[in-house]
Amino acid sequence: MPLKLIFGPAELQRTALLIEAAAIQLKEFIALLDREETLLVEDDSDELDALTKEKSERFRQLQRLNDDRALLLARGGMKHDDATMRRLFARLPRVLARWDEVLELASQARERNLINGNLIAEHVRNNQAALTALLSAANHPQLYDAGGHSRPTGGGRILGYA
Repeated sequence: MPLKLIFGPAELQRTALLIEAAAIQLKEFIALLDREETLLVEDDSDELDALTKEKSERFRQLQRLNDDRALLLARGGMKHDDATMRRLFARLPRVLARWDEVLELASQARERNLINGNLIAEHVRNNQAALTALLSAANHPQLYDAGGHSRPTGGGRILGYA
């Protein structure tokens, strides 16, 4: 059965529009990931908090576009995969080129997100090390003599005993 009988011109156009929207959203998402990397390197936690909200919203928008495209294809009895998109748009090279761009942008976004995830993991390790050092110091307080020099704890009298 030809694709036109399963998937009409309106569905084809709607799918092409969803691809176009995904390309635009992915470019904006990558820009946010680039900004996130800069903020992680600069250790700007205030700006990161605001950016995280924007990044999450942009991700939800991308997910909705993907879900809409998958649903549209499923209604036409088709899989949501690269081979289907290539068959659908074989005679529409501009749409097919845009689909290729979406795939490339998605790959870039995954890579950028992985880099940022590694930076975040490094920050967590550093914070954990600092917290461990602080907690360790709190459990073993240093005492200071009259001259301001530290001395190890212990060796003194136990309170309550003479």
